[in-house]
Amino acid sequence: MEADSVRSVRLQNGSDGAVSKEELDRHGIIGLVWSDFLIQGFPAYGFNSREDLHREFTTVTTQISKPRSKQMKIGVSGASGKMGQAIVRELNSRSEDNEIIAISRTPDRSTSGVETRYGDYDQPNSLVQAYAGVDRLVLIPTSDMRPGKRSDQTVTAITAAVSAGVNHVVIVSGAGARNVVEPDVGAAYWASENYLIRNAPRWTILRMNYYAESLAQEAIMAAQHGALTGFAENRVAFVARDDIAAAAAGILLGEGHAGATYTATGTKAYTGAERAALIAGITGQSLGFLVVLPEAFRLGLEQAGIPIDFVNVLTSIQHHFAAGGMDIVTGDVERLSGRPPMALRDALVAALR
Repeated sequence: MEADSVRSVRLQNGSDGAVSKEELDRHGIIGLVWSDFLIQGFPAYGFNSREDLHREFTTVTTQISKPRSKQMKIGVSGASGKMGQAIVRELNSRSEDNEIIAISRTPDRSTSGVETRYGDYDQPNSLVQAYAGVDRLVLIPTSDMRPGKRSDQTVTAITAAVSAGVNHVVIVSGAGARNVVEPDVGAAYWASENYLIRNAPRWTILRMNYYAESLAQEAIMAAQHGALTGFAENRVAFVARDDIAAAAAGILLGEGHAGATYTATGTKAYTGAERAALIAGITGQSLGFLVVLPEAFRLGLEQAGIPIDFVNVLTSIQHHFAAGGMDIVTGDVERLSGRPPMALRDALVAALR
């Protein structure tokens, strides 16, 4: 390999362009640095000293971490929901050079100031058209809790994205996703993740812990009875919706995330007693934590008029809590977004006010 090969990588990609690790590997630079230079010595490759080599190699490899300068089209599928709107806002605030496309079956409800397209998870052809020309796409699952429906919808969306030529597909999934059966809420996440890995040209999975906002809703209901309930004492690292959105935006705008699975969590996992005390401190109302049997939990929801599909989902979530499936704390939110996740107390105050 000639010495000019190192310089040629930089020149071929433009003086300000990003150079991928794959490009470096293709030119043999990584292997050259760690093997051939040690054997042949610096002069054999046109370098007079170790400092010359360091200067050239640093110039090239530094460019790997630079943000993409090329304009991209980034799609948000499910953009009219709360999570979709939050991701669109994050993308808008972080990127002026890329085109953001909000895709949903109700595009008139999407965040203003971006291109909107119609796309329905139950109409595959509409998705292929909506995803046309998109470089990177995030898929947000629907709130359809009928057994098997969410997994079918997400698989349909992934298939449409591949057919439309989307280069990189990101899906929002659930913390602790594993091989379970319907109507467990995790079944759709597991099926979607596996289909994505097998079919998308480039993929990233963003698993999310339980919403802090959902805990706030639970707290409002629990206040009527004076207690949060669960099947066992458990720990959950609740995360704010906006923090998940910021992490998703970081993936879509950044590099080096293909083939990665991340989990968005809060900074601390709270026990049932701890979160009850936290909520009581915010609301000024007495609140405890009560362990109940799954049968009693289901019966209470059914008597409250909750639809059976949601009863199944809420029950499965409590089983995940009890099994430790949400007792996960990572640094992925800060790693991806560049900011620490919101403290649970702050998220609850914002949601309960």
